[in-house]
Amino acid sequence: MSERHAKSVDWAMKVQASRAGGVFYWAVRGLLRLTLLPWLRVTVEGTEHLNTPGPVILAPVHRSNLDSVLVACTARRRLRALGKESLFLHPVFAWANAALGAIPVRRGEADRQAMKAAQTIIADGAMMIVFPEGTRQSGDQVRGVFDGTTYLAHKTGAPIIPIGIGGTETAMASGSKGIRRVRCSVVVGEPIAAPEGRLSQPQRHAFSENVSAELQKVFDRAVSVAAD
Repeated sequence: MSERHAKSVDWAMKVQASRAGGVFYWAVRGLLRLTLLPWLRVTVEGTEHLNTPGPVILAPVHRSNLDSVLVACTARRRLRALGKESLFLHPVFAWANAALGAIPVRRGEADRQAMKAAQTIIADGAMMIVFPEGTRQSGDQVRGVFDGTTYLAHKTGAPIIPIGIGGTETAMASGSKGIRRVRCSVVVGEPIAAPEGRLSQPQRHAFSENVSAELQKVFDRAVSVAAD
């Protein structure tokens, strides 16, 4: 049996631009809103911040595979996201993941093609999920964020909207095969304006630290709401 290779970034973008891809996205989102949100008793705060027009970077905490699902169900606009390359090996699953907005990126290395694609998509006016913490973390503390989110905001002029999500680590922890019925919450923070002008490495890092602090605030609130 020949080894399967992941689909390309360009292929994923073509799927997202297709009519079939759009129909699939909204159909799946609608089904999840009718089933998953009531099941997890999801509460949402700050949805008015998601009405920000034009290019936007959504920056959620990342504790579970449910995180991007809850954010997509909360936002009214169609979302894009970076997804690990392994999601694009099987043709059927690759198409589904692409239609749902994912762009393949190689884990553990700087995938310039994916970052360039993300920059282009955001600059064209899209709303994209970028996890500032990178891969899934554990616990209630945001332990710093990568500068990639700041880089994309600086290059595109897109504001960063921090999003706290509570309860998902208990509902579906890493390695879980099912979803536990626990209360979850989504708290959307105020948009953080993109940095302007020249940005040195120390300035970029300082901006990322500010994003981390704002993300911690909404995360604390989300955890508190989910625990009530």
